[in-house]
Amino acid sequence: MNIRNVAIIAHVDHGKTTLVDALLRQSETHLNKEAAAQELIMDSNELERERGITIFSKNAAIQWNSPAGGTKINIIDTPGHADFGGEVERILTMADGCLLLVDAKEGPMPQTRFVLKKALEKKLKVIVVVNKIDKPDSRCKVVVDKILDLFIELGADESLLDFPVLYASAKHGKAGLTADLDTMQNITPIFDAIIEHIPQPSGDPLSPLQMLATTISGDNFKGRIAVGRVYNGIIRRGQDVMHINRSGAMEKYRLVSLMTFKGLERIDADEVRAGDIAAIAGIADVQIGETIADVNTPTALPLLDIEEPTVKVTFLVNDSPFAGQEGEYSTSRQIRERLYSELETDMALRVEDAPSEKGISGWVVSGRGELHLAIFIERLRREGYEFQVSRPQVIDKKIEGILMTPFERLVIEVPDEHSGAVIQKLGSRHGEMQELRTGNDISYMEFVVPTRGLFGYRNEFLTDTRGLGIMHSTFYRYQKDSAPWRERENGSLVAHRTGVTTLFGLVAAQDRGQLFLGPAVQVYKGQVVGQHSRSNDLSVNICKEKELSNMRSKGDGATEHFNTPRVMGLEDALEYIGDDELVEVTPQNIRIRKMILDENEERRKRALGLKQ
Repeated sequence: MNIRNVAIIAHVDHGKTTLVDALLRQSETHLNKEAAAQELIMDSNELERERGITIFSKNAAIQWNSPAGGTKINIIDTPGHADFGGEVERILTMADGCLLLVDAKEGPMPQTRFVLKKALEKKLKVIVVVNKIDKPDSRCKVVVDKILDLFIELGADESLLDFPVLYASAKHGKAGLTADLDTMQNITPIFDAIIEHIPQPSGDPLSPLQMLATTISGDNFKGRIAVGRVYNGIIRRGQDVMHINRSGAMEKYRLVSLMTFKGLERIDADEVRAGDIAAIAGIADVQIGETIADVNTPTALPLLDIEEPTVKVTFLVNDSPFAGQEGEYSTSRQIRERLYSELETDMALRVEDAPSEKGISGWVVSGRGELHLAIFIERLRREGYEFQVSRPQVIDKKIEGILMTPFERLVIEVPDEHSGAVIQKLGSRHGEMQELRTGNDISYMEFVVPTRGLFGYRNEFLTDTRGLGIMHSTFYRYQKDSAPWRERENGSLVAHRTGVTTLFGLVAAQDRGQLFLGPAVQVYKGQVVGQHSRSNDLSVNICKEKELSNMRSKGDGATEHFNTPRVMGLEDALEYIGDDELVEVTPQNIRIRKMILDENEERRKRALGLKQ
């Protein structure tokens, strides 16, 4: 059978998932009722639909019957955010070519550079699709020139520089060779370009079997399912295979299930030949990046090399006064099992036990960025887990005896009137401006900033730019950061006692800073309930009730006004907390608390620490 393996890569929110949906619908791929009813078929995860971003890569197989004959097109939708780069890197190993989507207004963005660099390293044939040409301020010619500059900058050879360009509006399900939406009829030109420009997969079906496990999923009946590309040979149902793990050890297994893809679903198959993508079950301990090989002549494929994580947090068992009241899983055994099970499917994650004198006090979880870890924490919370996490920290490395810290390449697009505030704030966060361009009252800026400097900046950025700014970052490199860091400028408002918040107590406390809670909310002593307007922490009694008396004056209380509290989501809380604070995460609530709940005990410990 004619096969094409194509990965769709782009910056976040440039229309990858929408384009895949258009391809699925036009090819009249059979979809189940639930998928067909969804606006974005490929964003099947609840978190993906809420946030409008792709988090997990997914496979879809389309049967396209062109006049030249039938072709099976395996399409792989990849995440666009830099924090999920681990998914992109391994998914590209399954593809022979890729569709590079670029927004017709924004042009190439930081993540476009990252994914394109990975694709060019693997010598994949690239088809450029300029998407969203229906935008009123689209600038197709400028964007194509910028893409060419990016190819040259990334060192693409001459064969890859001669890339085909298509124009599309994935939202309308139309594409063409020119940027005129009126002349476009459907999405067929993209199918034609894939068949014409993407090479057929290499691999010899007569050679010994070689398959690389690229993603892992679980099934209640079949156990662990490994999905990957068959590089050589033919894999058959019930066949004996050799599993070669990361250390080179070999063990023989018999496959209990063999599947391939049709539309969005996995279907049973008798055999899968070299070049196609298969899903197998029957190997209990298979991991991502390992080889499934022929029993008689087992030969391992190269292991997948993934960039190291740059940010870490510490997970702890919840020990607050409300512990165990809201979560289904809250013990150390349950949390530890869940953390380590995630390593089987997420290559960019690291988990280590954090030992103490009394045993294991917590777990250090490292990821590619704040969003990567926040999404993981949110998933655990929705699964019913209850725990606490510390403030995110960067992972420093010693290179040739010098302590190096991770830096990010940050690209910002803001109205000219807000550019001064952005430059000032990033300067105080050790950011160095690399480039500044202006045009149409918009400033385009590029900075190199320490990863630590971006912690907590996103909310400030949205406030400074009145929500009109666009900010994207991707990992740059490790380098020395010699300037000293200032601690955060504002302290916290801390609950004075356990109880239920009252409007009377909140109105009295709101002049001290910005509150995070409204009335009739259960709080405990030591819980952070707001941000102080000064640099020190302040204890406030927001459970205070008004004294009752038989005296009442006319209009008493009518002039009191309670300001709307600032609701702290998970990412807001992670950005806000200091080194002496924790985020309590439960299925029902996100709370911020002091590590030591009693104020007097904290003072004593601090005094002892100073004496020592």
